[in-house]
Amino acid sequence: MFAILLIIAPVFGIIAIGYAPGKSGYLAPASARGIADFAFNITIPALLFRTILLARFEGVAPLGIFASFFGAAAIVWVASAALTRFALGRPAADGPAVAMCAVFGNSIMLGLPIGVATLGPEALAPISVIIAVHAPIFLLAATLHTSAVAGRTGETLTASLVGIARQLARQPIIVAIAVAGLWRVIGLEVPGLVLVMVETLAKAGVPAALVALGLSLTTFAVKGDTLVLGVMLALKMVVMPIVAGALAFGAFRLPLLSAEAVMLMAALPAGANAYLFSVKSGRCVNAASGAVAVGTALSALTLAALIALFRGAF
Repeated sequence: MFAILLIIAPVFGIIAIGYAPGKSGYLAPASARGIADFAFNITIPALLFRTILLARFEGVAPLGIFASFFGAAAIVWVASAALTRFALGRPAADGPAVAMCAVFGNSIMLGLPIGVATLGPEALAPISVIIAVHAPIFLLAATLHTSAVAGRTGETLTASLVGIARQLARQPIIVAIAVAGLWRVIGLEVPGLVLVMVETLAKAGVPAALVALGLSLTTFAVKGDTLVLGVMLALKMVVMPIVAGALAFGAFRLPLLSAEAVMLMAALPAGANAYLFSVKSGRCVNAASGAVAVGTALSALTLAALIALFRGAF
């Protein structure tokens, strides 16, 4: 177990390097936005572009990965909606916000670095299968769920879906994945100079994302709604990886690397997009903020335990 902690310690150490100067005021608040923009708009798209373009997907089983991860997410989504209404006694309108925090993990800032650090660069291929459709599917599900429980009109739902489509079409990460996939299908050769530039930017992707995550954590706080927060954390960091593991290892019998990647991605703490959805909907905002902050802190131990399970350390 100690050896596993040494593997992931650098990842959380870099997060701390971002958090400490942000919390102390050594870095101005504007630094968080600048570094996050650099990571999300330049370096991470470069990393994913290179991965989709050059990765070997033989033996990755993309359909099985999709079914395992999003099948687990669907089960947890329904469970979270039921728990919100009947166990927590909250209004049905809180269900989408709770569900987002129970399934939407920090796949970019934390999933990519942890995946590479623990499973190796080869894990980028199965992880990319999830990341490629992670945000679109969950944002669509949340929009449909919100429309259903709020009784919105068809026009409002249509406008919401159009807004999501426009938002995703402008996201550099989505664009990079789409362009790389199209480039790969067409079979064009990437000019050497371009490839060198992409490789150089890609190397900065992981550290930039981790520092940005550390800086962003200074904006999250734990304020009340502890019961809702507890349910979010339990569903996201315990139930979802267990269900995903059962599907990946059992039902679909994925190759080992793909199955481990699915379970690891399912075990990630809630990401900022889940919190932003709560803010936009005005539902469970305090609990969502805590899910990001507390979940990220706890994930140092829960992810280490999961990786130790992969390595037979228990």
